[in-house]
Amino acid sequence: MPRPTVARIDLEAIRFNYRLAQQKAGNARAMAVVKADGYGHGIQAVAGALDGLAGKYAVACLEEAEAIRQAGLPQPVVLLQGVHEARDLARCAAMDFEPVLHCRQQLGWLSEASVPSFWLKVNTGMNRLGFRPRELPEVVAGLESMGGRARLQGFVTHFACADDLASDFTGQQTRSFEAAVAPWPDLMRSVGNSAAHFRPNQPLYEWSRPGIMLYGASPMIGKTGLDLGLKPAMTLEAPLITTRTVRAGEAIGYGCTFTADRDTRMGMVAIGYGDGYPRHAGTGTPAAINGQRIRLLGRVSMDMLAVDLGNAPQAREGDRVELWGPTVSVDEVAECAGTIGYELLTGVSARVPRVHE
Repeated sequence: MPRPTVARIDLEAIRFNYRLAQQKAGNARAMAVVKADGYGHGIQAVAGALDGLAGKYAVACLEEAEAIRQAGLPQPVVLLQGVHEARDLARCAAMDFEPVLHCRQQLGWLSEASVPSFWLKVNTGMNRLGFRPRELPEVVAGLESMGGRARLQGFVTHFACADDLASDFTGQQTRSFEAAVAPWPDLMRSVGNSAAHFRPNQPLYEWSRPGIMLYGASPMIGKTGLDLGLKPAMTLEAPLITTRTVRAGEAIGYGCTFTADRDTRMGMVAIGYGDGYPRHAGTGTPAAINGQRIRLLGRVSMDMLAVDLGNAPQAREGDRVELWGPTVSVDEVAECAGTIGYELLTGVSARVPRVHE
């Protein structure tokens, strides 16, 4: 039989989290961000689950947008990184994709191809992509000179520090954005990543862009998804394949990074960094078995990891171990591994089947 290590995807949890995002967006509409294979959950399954709820989807690239169309979904799709060749604009126009254009090279391609509806990226301080506010009048004037060919939907920016309620940088970016786009009040605006939905009194304008929150993980510093009222969508689980007692003074695993200070009943779980579980999640990282929280011991291997069964005396070979899910938040595991839930969810490897429920 196949190795029973799986990622179970709760599609109703994704729908619940989307509804919460829409509630927090107020008068804005929430476009569902499903890039990176639906943050590791399966782009077609996630987009399908949100059909009838989300008015737009957002992805990073053309291939992801086309996957949505292959699933038979007709909603407009926003390409947050724009396009990479002039000929891609014709594909966007034909399939109702809305690229976010962020540089003069992309604007130059508008004169060479069929022009889709598109957005402009405004750089309000993150300094990754986009036009600086002072450049917008010239850019928009150039588009207006194209007449009906320029199908500008509106303006987009992205927040750098919205996850940090102690930082005022989001307020600075918001004020910069508002001033920059004020001359075009009839065009749409979009600024709100997941974290912005949890910032008091944060304007979200016409379209917000919830991403990580749709999958139940936290976008906020110092909070888990559960703290924010989100439901975890992915349960990563693997079987307990053996148990043993290590004696006081014996070590476990590569590098002997854990040595038992007393006789300890432990088990091996059929999952490791080859499956996308973080190698840097060491001793003390939480997991769960039969609803009982337990902890990892020693160093994570490529295909296995060790757990302490002291708190789960009834655990036996074949029992399912939850690496993250409803009992153990992915955000807790990420903190132990020195990373963020985004990386863990998107990093679950292809050899772990996704089971959509």
